[in-house]
Amino acid sequence: MVTTTMSTHRRAVEQIRQSYAEIPGGAAPRLAKSTSNLFRFRDSARTAKLSARDLDEVISVDPETMTAEVQGMTTYEHLVEATLPHGLMPYVVPQLKTITLGGAVTGLGIESTSFRDGLPHESVEELEILTGDGRVIVAREDNEHRELFRSFPNSYGTLGYALRIRIKLRKVQPYVHLTHVRFTDAAKCMLAMQEICESMVHDGERVDFVDGVFFDPGEMYITLGRFAERAPYVSDYTGMRIYYQSIRQRNRDWLTIHDYLWRWDTDWFWCSRAFGVQQPVVRSLMPRRWMRSDVYRRLVALDRRYGVTARVDRWRDQPVHESVIQDVETPVERGAEFLEFFHDKVGMTPVWMCPLRAGSRWPLYPLEPGRLYVNFGFWGMVPLPRGQFDGYYNRLIENAVHDLDGHKSLYSTSFYDPEQFWQLYNGDAYWPVKQEYDPNGRLLDLYDKCVRGR
Repeated sequence: MVTTTMSTHRRAVEQIRQSYAEIPGGAAPRLAKSTSNLFRFRDSARTAKLSARDLDEVISVDPETMTAEVQGMTTYEHLVEATLPHGLMPYVVPQLKTITLGGAVTGLGIESTSFRDGLPHESVEELEILTGDGRVIVAREDNEHRELFRSFPNSYGTLGYALRIRIKLRKVQPYVHLTHVRFTDAAKCMLAMQEICESMVHDGERVDFVDGVFFDPGEMYITLGRFAERAPYVSDYTGMRIYYQSIRQRNRDWLTIHDYLWRWDTDWFWCSRAFGVQQPVVRSLMPRRWMRSDVYRRLVALDRRYGVTARVDRWRDQPVHESVIQDVETPVERGAEFLEFFHDKVGMTPVWMCPLRAGSRWPLYPLEPGRLYVNFGFWGMVPLPRGQFDGYYNRLIENAVHDLDGHKSLYSTSFYDPEQFWQLYNGDAYWPVKQEYDPNGRLLDLYDKCVRGR
């Protein structure tokens, strides 16, 4: 576990502030990080790298107040490593180890506690931010920077960079008992998910975690987890066994809280199959330290850079493939409609399902407070129909999501025109804050960064 002191943190803040001030005008600043979970691959021309290497540690964990002070580039893997010995965890721990706390707050994160605890930024008490105009300010719900605090989620580094975050923690127990409930009808699955999330009870037992997987229209599962002090056994999905496959093979399971939090990371949900890692021979030869989401993400980046998959498709005379990597939310009552559309028009499986409920309205991602939504996550390549071009499927998905009164996360490719984008992502709230904290436009705006890919 790597930790630092507040005085060391202050020195790191001064270093990044000075580095930011030295970046020449006309060069858009860009954080230089060793890992990324974004799937907006950008041209690095006319960008200036801003090092964040000294802002990736846990400052402190306070078991009494159940809070942690964390530098913005700290990964959830390291944060959890610091909190679990105290019997604590963040309220929402996004499912991949190298997602950073700052990334989850300025972007969006989600996990199986989101049906109760919302999104990661809803448990943040304080943000220290390097703003676009070069100031270092502290923003809270109750101070003069409230509008920045409220607008920071879903701003993707266009209002500033998170340097330090104070986050609330919750108590945990050592184990998680899982129950996988099968459904053969999407409408009944969504209705059951809604009832469970509202009551937080299933078969008379408390429910602490809820997510699910859609395999096909006749087979889908809701996975319910509850904390436990003891376990008759624990499963291990960091080696030869694969977590998502176990959902179809057993009704009940037990994991340590540590392994539950990272159950999806070993196989990047199910995306490791694209690299052959789910083949028994390959898997037996693969070092465990390489079976991680950040390793697979680097392989995707290399494929993108050198066009390996596209060249193989041309050589085999296969259709051109489109990358369809998205997370979207629809109200739970429209979830079955989305699954029907997605299976009919896109056909990619499996699909992750994760319920969430926002506790209040956040300006740049305006979910209706108190309303239950379902996040659908899907990540892969789909062959394009003849005569269609890249963006065909992603545009279909964008239109369907918003026809169903939903929203789409902006960590991957987007195709909105400016007018539609600013309507969906609340330009009326964004631009006054942008003008206040980045009046000269040193940082890209949200549309330039997330749609134009600058």
